[in-house]
Amino acid sequence: MSSNEAKDSLKAVNYLCSLRSQGSKYGLDRMRALVRVLGHPEREFPVIHVAGTNGKGSVCAMLEAALRRAGAKVGMLTSPHLVRLGERIQINRQVMTDEEITSFVEQLKPVSEKLAADDPEDHPSFFELITAIGFLSFAREKVDVAVVETGLGGRLDATNVVDPILSVITSVGLDHVAQLGSDLASIAWEKAGIVKPTVPIVVGRMPLEAQAVIRQVAEERQAEIHEVEAVFPEAPLDLPETNLKGTFQRWNAGSALVATQVLGARFELADSLVREALLEVDWAGRWQRLQMNGRILILDATHNEEGASSLNENLEELVKRGKARPWVVAGTLGEERANALMGVVAKWA
Repeated sequence: MSSNEAKDSLKAVNYLCSLRSQGSKYGLDRMRALVRVLGHPEREFPVIHVAGTNGKGSVCAMLEAALRRAGAKVGMLTSPHLVRLGERIQINRQVMTDEEITSFVEQLKPVSEKLAADDPEDHPSFFELITAIGFLSFAREKVDVAVVETGLGGRLDATNVVDPILSVITSVGLDHVAQLGSDLASIAWEKAGIVKPTVPIVVGRMPLEAQAVIRQVAEERQAEIHEVEAVFPEAPLDLPETNLKGTFQRWNAGSALVATQVLGARFELADSLVREALLEVDWAGRWQRLQMNGRILILDATHNEEGASSLNENLEELVKRGKARPWVVAGTLGEERANALMGVVAKWA
């Protein structure tokens, strides 16, 4: 990359980050206006839409791995990124380059400013622009299918302008309560906002209170519902294996396997092929083990009560197997998340 290209890339990233610093904008009006002006790129490819309190990124990675193994060209839109912004938008697991991001920002900036000409509040947010960049990229590269993860909730999430061939809700737990509601039923209703009329929905393991809400929404919208707990009645014994660590990831693998079964022959996703992909899937930051100076470093992005339960299981196994307590460096955003996480960390560290 030349010095001028590097400067342009920095300008593009700074522009996007300046929008991020303005906070989240919850709602669909801006996103609908944006994709309309762009000619609806989100309609150019089939979409699998994935929501959930936890596990949605892992399930996206699992589905992407299976679809790619079956020979499909797969777009994947996820959040957040861990190191580079381009991680959010991948095609066949190739991260979007800084140059590509810059090009799309140059295309979208005047469009965004025009949309906000009468009211600054109509300017697309950081996440809305990233979502639009993903849609434009997938359309331009003519992907066979895109796996799209919601950012927050479902009903009013920017990604919910898609018309999917399949929807997946991985789990429901208490998180983002200020935006989604303070009880499981309210959060489940928000996430069930991705359920589309007559489009099948796969539902992962979750509390009965949340299941009931999603069942009701699916029935109202005549969406065929496939519940992972019903498919694997002897879980965890009969859940598919995956190289991602923990029982929770095996439940995610179950959701991914059921989703591929619902898709049927459309992508030639034989169970044996999917199970092979589940054993090879890679997803950074989820109990990720690295070697550093002859020692093992584990990175994990647990950040809420439901995730802390899975972290507890992994830490317990680690301590029992190693017969020594690990050093832990942990951080949280907000007291509510700290309460869930730090009790688990302090127990085993």
